[in-house]
Amino acid sequence: MSLIKSISGIRGTIGGEPGENLTPIDIVKFTYAYCAKLRERLPKPEGEHYKVVVGKDGRISGGMVEDLVVGSLVACGVDVVKAGFASTPTTEMAVRFSKADGGIILTASHNPRQWNALKLLNEKGEFLTAAEGQAVLDCADSEDFHFAGVDCLGHVSEHDFTDEHIQAVLDLKDVDEQSISDAGLTVVLDPVNSVGALIMPKLLERLGVNCITINQEVTGEFAHNPEPLPRNLTELSETVIQYHADLGISVDPDVDRLAFICEDGTPFVEENTLVAVADYLFERAAKVAETQGISLEEATAPFAPVSVSNLSSSRGLRDVTERWGGKYFASAVGEVNVTTLIHEKNALIGGEGNGGVIFPAIHAGRDAMVGVGLFLSYVAAKKMKVSDIKASLPQYSIVKNRIDLSDSALIDKILSAVKERYSSEKVNTVDGVKVDFEESRSWVHLRRSNTEPIIRIYSEAPTEDAAQALADEVIAIAGKVIG
Repeated sequence: MSLIKSISGIRGTIGGEPGENLTPIDIVKFTYAYCAKLRERLPKPEGEHYKVVVGKDGRISGGMVEDLVVGSLVACGVDVVKAGFASTPTTEMAVRFSKADGGIILTASHNPRQWNALKLLNEKGEFLTAAEGQAVLDCADSEDFHFAGVDCLGHVSEHDFTDEHIQAVLDLKDVDEQSISDAGLTVVLDPVNSVGALIMPKLLERLGVNCITINQEVTGEFAHNPEPLPRNLTELSETVIQYHADLGISVDPDVDRLAFICEDGTPFVEENTLVAVADYLFERAAKVAETQGISLEEATAPFAPVSVSNLSSSRGLRDVTERWGGKYFASAVGEVNVTTLIHEKNALIGGEGNGGVIFPAIHAGRDAMVGVGLFLSYVAAKKMKVSDIKASLPQYSIVKNRIDLSDSALIDKILSAVKERYSSEKVNTVDGVKVDFEESRSWVHLRRSNTEPIIRIYSEAPTEDAAQALADEVIAIAGKVIG
């Protein structure tokens, strides 16, 4: 059906033709290329083995893909630490826990059951840079392979890093374990039949939270579309109401995205996840800075209220950051772009509007466990209903549209036309074209698809009608170009 090669890895549907789908041949080629570029990136004395961590989510194809990846790594002379069923953030942290040279995560994130992917990590447990990822792609395409001899094969060990990850979250000074426990919270968890069912209940138990779990069998047969969007979380909403729970928690199959349901069954909205966590952290930073006699405006890390998200994420993060006297920065879309800017700006918090929380105090990757620990600390500190917390945050609506084109050459023409039309506004061309309308507190972002002749259009405004009207205005401009 589909094979998508990108700088962050290789993703596709299982079976079919090599080069067109995610097949054993593609998996072996890509794993070899990762090893070849690992040696170039981190030179070692001859004969010294490299070590790579491999973790997988709960997909049906996970075991098959794991066998191929592990076997290919061994054939390249690389030692493997099999983390088994492990969330994406757990595998990322496992690279550091085990002092490995890299990691490969076997997950297609929120994609449906027929998909799987190889996501590639460096020795810090972070995604490869754009240049490093492209080098792996080029190597795989060259098919210039040379495997290790029998005396140089790698070795395999196994280790479950779940408890170490949980402890690292609990050790964070901003996760208030005692206050959460004292709050006596009841939550409903939906880990959508994947690895979240193995780690999230353990975390919640350690936090003293009463957890009711639905869709908890790790079968890879997702009970619903696994992307944690409101339209896919109706069962979670109903269960929250049924048990009079304080909130619902939804994670995607690899547990790097996080969304909440309010106590009344309404969506907290995934765009608000990062905004709420940032508000909590900035308030805590302000209190700590005050005890040291400094203002947040004058503060430097770790107190400075600096935040990062991508260009397609809610303006709410910027509003909250500026409310605390801080600075907000926007990156191109893509987690590696967000983490790069987080490092560059020494940000206290960052992430993506899809429910991805990145807290660099623990590691630079989206982590739903960290997000839950911080959000529940926020709920406990505020002593408010989750719906009231939502109402206290900046109020925006995002709508998502797309333009399908028969000719990809039209994409640049459309982007140029939009840029010209709104030249008097604040225009950002780092990733496509984003136009900020400061007076109306709204924006629209157009960016090309990496795989199809499509322009994706995200627009945000204080109301859904205003956001859609802005998108319609841009679509009309595109229509004139298409002619």
